[in-house]
Amino acid sequence: MTYAITQTCCNDATCVAVCPVNCIHPTPEERAFGSTEMLHIDPRACIDCGACADACPVDAIFPVDSLTGGQREYAEINAAYYADAEPPAAEVPGPNFHVWGEPVFERSLPSDFGPLRVAVVGTGPAGMYAAQDLLLHTAAEVTLIDRLPVAGGLVRYGVAPDHPATKKVGDTFSRFHSHPRVRMHLGIEVGRDVTAEELSAHHDAVVYAVGASTDKRLGVPGEERPGCLSATAFVAWYNAHPEAVAQGLDLSTERVVVVGNGNVALDVARILVADPEALAATDIAAHALDALRASRVREVVVLGRRGPEDAAYTRSELLALKHLPGVDLVVDDHDPRTAAAIDAAGPGDRAGVLRGLARVRTDARPPVRGEGAAARRRIVLRFHSEAVEVLGGDGGVDSVRVTDGGGTADLSAGLLLRAIGYRGLPVPGLPFDEAKGTVPHEGGRIAGMPGSYVVGWIKRGPSGGIGANRTCAAETVGTLLADAVAGTLPAPAGDAKAFRRLVRQRNRRVVDARGLAAIERAERERGRATGRPRVKLATVEELVAAARSRRLLRSAG
Repeated sequence: MTYAITQTCCNDATCVAVCPVNCIHPTPEERAFGSTEMLHIDPRACIDCGACADACPVDAIFPVDSLTGGQREYAEINAAYYADAEPPAAEVPGPNFHVWGEPVFERSLPSDFGPLRVAVVGTGPAGMYAAQDLLLHTAAEVTLIDRLPVAGGLVRYGVAPDHPATKKVGDTFSRFHSHPRVRMHLGIEVGRDVTAEELSAHHDAVVYAVGASTDKRLGVPGEERPGCLSATAFVAWYNAHPEAVAQGLDLSTERVVVVGNGNVALDVARILVADPEALAATDIAAHALDALRASRVREVVVLGRRGPEDAAYTRSELLALKHLPGVDLVVDDHDPRTAAAIDAAGPGDRAGVLRGLARVRTDARPPVRGEGAAARRRIVLRFHSEAVEVLGGDGGVDSVRVTDGGGTADLSAGLLLRAIGYRGLPVPGLPFDEAKGTVPHEGGRIAGMPGSYVVGWIKRGPSGGIGANRTCAAETVGTLLADAVAGTLPAPAGDAKAFRRLVRQRNRRVVDARGLAAIERAERERGRATGRPRVKLATVEELVAAARSRRLLRSAG
């Protein structure tokens, strides 16, 4: 029996490091690493030890014999990756199971290397991979800072609630929140509460992991109408982000148009048509669950400007849509190039996943698809089509005008979501590349700012999933440590206590590690009361109140 990597693979390569027979590829040392949608286990070389499954932070690895339903397809996907590869080398005498290359030590710290004090701004995957690297491989003291009063970033507010396995990577990060060399200041925003200069004055180095928090625009007439919003805002809404509007999203329309062809587009389409009672078993925002229970949405049309062979989503996310209960996945065949690309696709191509799906024509109005419990919902993938105008009155969106062959067609819809990419925002005090939406850097070192670094999407742009931040963080931390060894880091003027006094003076509602633990307990208790894993606190006021509750309990005792 061999193991296979499945849908939730995060690509952080933790499994590669523990495999005793080097049967998981591509590895971080190989050119293809980062360009494949997932990692793959070679069934010819796997020895069924299970080390990879134990190490996987997102529960993506299972014995092939245990795969059921749609997951069985991943046994073939893993094997297909090695179909044209040379067979594994024969076993050789010695204590190793496999022939390994010479060890490479990219970092070399002197024996007298002293502890650094490093601030990490942002507690999402990029920031936490950087903090983890520093804490595990150096004696650094790390100050974790986030503008929200709760940690998690993309893991908490970006991962879809029906992907609980992906969220488990947060458990790996959370063990560092209470690390003895970590100090946590949540609810502190750079530029509002402290300046970049003040951060640098109290730390040997500062790593900015602030992500890409806004979205790109369509640039079409009518885009400013109510009912036309970004997928970023919609994802924040159903994930209980404190800055999202808790009420007011109108789901009384029968059709929603989603513009974009990436994983976020598929996420929002799936949430819109998923069974609300299935979502009730997740940590979806309470207000979103109520709205989805009352929703009249029966069809989501996903617009892709290019063909199915060029779609940006992963095969894993597309495969999941094929097995969504009560939902039909169909392809709009208004353009003959779509069918041609699907029919010509190989088994390993994205377009090949669409083979066998029903092909339809999207009418001006969505079709009637049953009543009550018998009503089915559907997702329509419409390629070679883009939105050119959003139509409606003062009340919102009535329809979306889309390209249709050589002309246009109007699709009735009461909601349009744009999912065409994220974009970083400037950080006060840091240089910023307006064209790329990133901070200029060299290997993570911010140009012209010794001792200041970037990691994650604000460094490389909004590309790559959670696991891509591990190698990104390794590069940035490596640059930071090289600068420390070279003696080029500016010496801080203030210490950790002085910084703590500063932030408390600027913001009396700062949340520390104990406050974060109190928030965690409060959300889980609310979940137990309703039979859910947790019920997220959805406002800054609720989060701060929960964090302070532990102080009140301590003083009362």
